[in-house]
Amino acid sequence: MDSNGQPSFTAFTAAAARAAHLIVDREPHIFADTLAEAMLGDRAEEFIGYHRAHGAHPILSCARAQVTCRSRYTENALGRAVKERGITQYVLLGAGLDSYACRESPAGNVRVFEVDHPSTQAWKREHAAGAPASLTFVPMDFTSDSLGGRLRGAGFDQSAPAFVSWLGVTMYLTSSAISQTLRTLGGFAPGSELVVDYMLPPGLRDEAGRAYAEAIAQASAERGEPWLSTPRPAEMEALLRQNGAGQVRHVSQHDMIAPELWSRSDSLRPADLSRIAHATITGHA
Repeated sequence: MDSNGQPSFTAFTAAAARAAHLIVDREPHIFADTLAEAMLGDRAEEFIGYHRAHGAHPILSCARAQVTCRSRYTENALGRAVKERGITQYVLLGAGLDSYACRESPAGNVRVFEVDHPSTQAWKREHAAGAPASLTFVPMDFTSDSLGGRLRGAGFDQSAPAFVSWLGVTMYLTSSAISQTLRTLGGFAPGSELVVDYMLPPGLRDEAGRAYAEAIAQASAERGEPWLSTPRPAEMEALLRQNGAGQVRHVSQHDMIAPELWSRSDSLRPADLSRIAHATITGHA
């Protein structure tokens, strides 16, 4: 959250990248977030304008690939969990300007819990096109509030399995802060699923990932949001398993989407920059 009461800069840039993908990049589209531009409000042209003017720039195209791939993977996995296993609760940690609940109108009795700062949610209420009854905003101060307590207070049923996404956040947290949140998630009902992304350390990035990480990490630090965690896959898996996860799958950006979506005539290319850890919760040992 910015000091002026608006969503964070990273929330704006992630939404702008999703919106710009449909404007700048050619088909096949990786992910169609048709509400992302509206979520930006009066700052839409400011943020999308960078992509319009410099869409093929490797940092901007890498940003679009990053956010569209992780969103496509997450929503596909959520759809399978709902259809095949009857999941009825979806929790978005650090939801930012994610538009799933308004865009997809979740079928059946799926409840969506968006956890984020109150100011981000106030902005979203103003710019979302009619939030559905299935969406519950869970305001939370991540520095002082209890995640479990806030969710329970919002009507979350911790005895029933849930699907949890936690995207674009862990790089800004210390390892101990990540572990603290995972400890809460590890207390969710067995059979819950977690999709969390994390930035790779320098030695595991390819050239495109290195260029993006160096530019964005420096810019983030200058805004007072330094990258604090870039774990190796084995380190991320250890954190997950120590806090109630059983099976863990690490997914590269290249493998987050179907192979045919990488047959492209635009500037989007997969980068070895991050991984998604897709874990199943089995409960604390």
